[in-house]
Amino acid sequence: MEQIKRTLRDKPSARWAMMVIVSFLMAANYYFYDALSPLKDILTEKLDFSSQDFGIVAGFYAFPNTFLLMAILGGIILDKLGIRPTGLLFAVFMLVGAILTAYGASDYYRHGGIGYALMNSFWPSWSPELKMMSLGMLIFGLGAETSIVVASKVIVKWFKGYEIALAFALNLGIARIGTALAFNFSERLIRPDFWTAPIWFATMLLLIGFLVFLIYIMYDIKLDKQQKQQVNLLDKEDEFHISDLGKLVTNRSFLFITALCVTFYAGVFPFLKFAPDFFYHKFGVSTTRAGDIASMLPYGTVLFTPIFGWFVDKYGRSASLMIYGSLLLFLVHLLFGLTSFNVYFLMVILGIAFSLVPAAMWPAVAKIVPIQRIGTAYGFMFSLQNLGLFGVPILAGSILDATNPGITPEMIKAGSNLHYTPTILMFAGFGIIGFIFALLLKWDDKTSGYGLELPSNVTHKDIEQETKAEV
Repeated sequence: MEQIKRTLRDKPSARWAMMVIVSFLMAANYYFYDALSPLKDILTEKLDFSSQDFGIVAGFYAFPNTFLLMAILGGIILDKLGIRPTGLLFAVFMLVGAILTAYGASDYYRHGGIGYALMNSFWPSWSPELKMMSLGMLIFGLGAETSIVVASKVIVKWFKGYEIALAFALNLGIARIGTALAFNFSERLIRPDFWTAPIWFATMLLLIGFLVFLIYIMYDIKLDKQQKQQVNLLDKEDEFHISDLGKLVTNRSFLFITALCVTFYAGVFPFLKFAPDFFYHKFGVSTTRAGDIASMLPYGTVLFTPIFGWFVDKYGRSASLMIYGSLLLFLVHLLFGLTSFNVYFLMVILGIAFSLVPAAMWPAVAKIVPIQRIGTAYGFMFSLQNLGLFGVPILAGSILDATNPGITPEMIKAGSNLHYTPTILMFAGFGIIGFIFALLLKWDDKTSGYGLELPSNVTHKDIEQETKAEV
């Protein structure tokens, strides 16, 4: 495609402004996803939730993307319909799901509000509150993961050929500020007469994020008009076809990086769901301090992820960084589970691990997968990632209940401590599996020739052309 004159994406100020806009929506997304994490104890106190109940609510976020393959379908819709309609649709799903989740915990609902009788009429082993909150998280997850796919394609659209790894890194860093603030604020926002205030506040942030995305749409329309005036439209062979899914699932490098994505994130996000409760019970800190310690992880990524993103853009080594990050994840969880090593130091190291892998992984996908399949590729990865996000919190809660027999919610309210070691060692296991897949990815890159160890703007083809020119 031949470009005639500069477009908005060629202006650094416009590129970075679009990155900030979609990052804010992601930050609101991440904030809501983690807003319940510091509230595990009060959910036990107010709603009589067990650890498994808490894991169910957390896990249902991933249900539609695991069993309904909505992230894959969302990626296909994204490649077919484009960023604007797909982003709007799934931002609405996020907002509706958040409202239902907050409503399910509200005093109005619990005292016979709309839908309570219906939820109380079936499946008696689950309380009406658990059912409504799980439904809300399911609908929220229906939109949340696809909105992340949309944000990823936005970054590729505006930054491919420019500072793509740094853009991905800053995007993730801003988004994780949402996670950090959720750990800092959720417990502090609780009021004696309005204990669900943290959940409603998170819902309000999603509403603001939706309105901010409307601003992005205006600029996206302008860019598309410029590109249609200045470049040829995609040739038919460049358009996405359903058969392209087969090309993805037969690409070894793509399968290895997807498997790494699943196992690595299974060892991080579900851990964060239980982290404040873990710190409270193992290290004897207050619930407020426990949330602050957990927030060190996302705050650390705000600092480290852009640094590693800049490094990937300039020097490459994506596959190697994924290996180091996975190994650090394993070691940190091992020390958490088996020792009482300084929790602050370990959280800093975990923050480095959680920066190394994403900063290298997401831009690496753009090297492995052509642009016309990038939405589907990210959707495929997020769907499988959600297999871990659905199953692992439930598994963690079940292990926690099983390894603490006889400890009831009433005993926890009275001050009994939970034994967390087996649960944390499970998270360590995901770290070592991810390490293996990172090794396989680096090995396969040597024969596939995607150039994952090369800087962002350099491929093996570029080197071959330079070599021929010198000859």
